[in-house]
Amino acid sequence: MLALSVDCLAQNTDSTSKVKKDTLNFPKRVVAVVTDNFAIIRPLNFEFSNTSPYNFKPEHGNGSLPESRVTKFQQMKVSANFNFIKRKSWLLGATVGYRGTSVEAEIMQPEQPEKTIFKDDFHYLFSGLSFSYFSTLFKKPAFYSSTILLDGSDKHFERVKGMFTATMLLKANQRTRMTVGFVINIDPASQIPAIPTFTYEHKFNNGWIADVVLPRSMYLRKFVFRKNGRFSVGMEMDQTLLYMYNLEGTNQKYEYRQLDINPGVVYEHALGKHFIFTAKSGAKLTNNGRVFRKESSFEDHIYEMKPDPSFYFNVGVSFNPLSLFGKKR
Repeated sequence: MLALSVDCLAQNTDSTSKVKKDTLNFPKRVVAVVTDNFAIIRPLNFEFSNTSPYNFKPEHGNGSLPESRVTKFQQMKVSANFNFIKRKSWLLGATVGYRGTSVEAEIMQPEQPEKTIFKDDFHYLFSGLSFSYFSTLFKKPAFYSSTILLDGSDKHFERVKGMFTATMLLKANQRTRMTVGFVINIDPASQIPAIPTFTYEHKFNNGWIADVVLPRSMYLRKFVFRKNGRFSVGMEMDQTLLYMYNLEGTNQKYEYRQLDINPGVVYEHALGKHFIFTAKSGAKLTNNGRVFRKESSFEDHIYEMKPDPSFYFNVGVSFNPLSLFGKKR
């Protein structure tokens, strides 16, 4: 959800006053920049990622368990986003998505020499409805958005979540764009209910672009191959969320969440006018992953795993009719 809430007001304009005068095209300009920066909010996006095997240290309750190993961790992501009502000062849009996670692990049990092989596939689905409003605050362009999100698995519908975002454009010219704002998550299992946001983009004379979207990502980017490609180096955050059932032979529903920091490189290349191929690779750093009862919170967990650093590779294709690749910016 965080990716839908940041960098929403960054626009290719010469000054803030010019943005205010062009209110008729304000929603269109916002959508253009957002879809250029975030694959998750492009109209259609497909991704596949693979993580190298890694060891992890599990804890159950207050006790530590023997070190175990994940031998396979693969994910496939599909998302579709569209705006079906557009007006001068507001937008109404929707999003649907799917994330499939395939896991295999070798679990070591206390005082048992033989390992237990764990294999499972998890299917996470979500859909949302968003209302966005464009206005001014302290004589600067401002963007407000509220979202209702439904999620679940292939077995059950699980949660209704909400999110509210507010973003204000502080600066916008040919070289620099800067916004500030906040996100409020209405989710009983959320680790951080309120998050400040900050975005900064600056074009240097040597062709490199600083692209900071806090707390999501930080990149240095450069267009290559006559602007048909873009190379980036930096880091981004990603989250895995899935629902689990029939643990310990009960009807209790569980949720698993982990937050990853992925430093590495990204290459994007235009395929024709509207499709973009993306490849990412680098390290995957995870502080912990936790299993908790659905009605509990991330802090009130029953099982925790602390993975070692690993290597990941991600490839994807997205459809983006508003892509700025191959165009003069």
